[in-house]
Amino acid sequence: MTIAKKIGTLSALACAMLAMQVAQAEEPFVNPDWANSAWYLGAGVGRSRANIDQQRLTNSLQANGASVTAFNTDERDTGYKLFVGKQLNRYLAVELGYFDLGKFGFNATTSGNGTLNGQAGFRGANLDLLAQLPLTERLSLLGRVGANYAKTSTHFSGNRLAAVTGPDHSEHKFNPKAGLGLEYKLSEALALRGEVERYRLNDAVGNRGNVDLLSVSLVYKLGRPAQSAPVYVPPPAAETTPAPTPVVTPPPPPPPKAPQPTSEKVSFAAEALFDFDKSAVKPDGKAALDDLLLKLQGMDTEVMVTVGHTDSVGASDYNQKLSLRRAEAVKAYLVSKGVDASRIYTEGKGETQPLADNRTAEGRAKNRRVTVEVVGTRTVTK
Repeated sequence: MTIAKKIGTLSALACAMLAMQVAQAEEPFVNPDWANSAWYLGAGVGRSRANIDQQRLTNSLQANGASVTAFNTDERDTGYKLFVGKQLNRYLAVELGYFDLGKFGFNATTSGNGTLNGQAGFRGANLDLLAQLPLTERLSLLGRVGANYAKTSTHFSGNRLAAVTGPDHSEHKFNPKAGLGLEYKLSEALALRGEVERYRLNDAVGNRGNVDLLSVSLVYKLGRPAQSAPVYVPPPAAETTPAPTPVVTPPPPPPPKAPQPTSEKVSFAAEALFDFDKSAVKPDGKAALDDLLLKLQGMDTEVMVTVGHTDSVGASDYNQKLSLRRAEAVKAYLVSKGVDASRIYTEGKGETQPLADNRTAEGRAKNRRVTVEVVGTRTVTK
């Protein structure tokens, strides 16, 4: 397969997966149980580099009565890989892959118009254990260790073949491999990886060394559950009260009642007020807060408390800060509508006060909320 074909195949695969996911790239992560146990496919392409043992080849030529006058190497090529994996949990996965690291060569010129040209190619399969350390909800640090079973094909040409005992050699061998990288989740199903991997290999003529691959990969998880649309449940209809019977002689009106202390507490779903992982109140959220202020007309407000809550997805420190930022954003909007800032207090509870089970999508949705509690007095008249 030529380099152009390799890159063309990977580009087509990348475009197909991106086209399927572009509309979902900013969706919240609502299926962590599935994502942490899913099968996935991936493909990567990048730059490979080998180290050619110039000293060993020079010694072989000199042992055959030739002195080296020039030595040029080609130690870089394009490599690619295809892989399938199984996510064991949030932190570990197992991957089985196929790789082609490209071809590397040298050209040696010796005394007496001698030449020796060589080229080696490496391809094979690997089995790795992949560790993932989440840094944020979307970004993770990757580390991998495993083994590769590689076929090495080596070809030599020129009039100094006696230095290498023959024109063609091949070898199959098990060797270790390792790598480090970063993964960014574009959505719950699609991720982008950048990695550097080291393959320990044999070149089929007695040399043993390393080939490094610096690559970019797309990873697609299979079998994502369908997301059901939220079901609107209308509030129960208010009971009608029959009209009072007219009284011929109405009693004298009672004196007006003194202002009564009252407390009202309203809970808003976080998705109603904010976009995912944001703390700016969106237009629908402002409308909901405007409706709350309309219901509070006629109340002498003494204290308002806005409290932010999150689910357990992500780091607890990050959730604590996000809940406080959302509570502060609600306060800022209420102040912009004329509420005295000195009467509004904010709190961020993070994931510490769940209303429901965080192990289910429905439970996590209930736990992502902002509550507004109002304490004041309202004059009740008849």
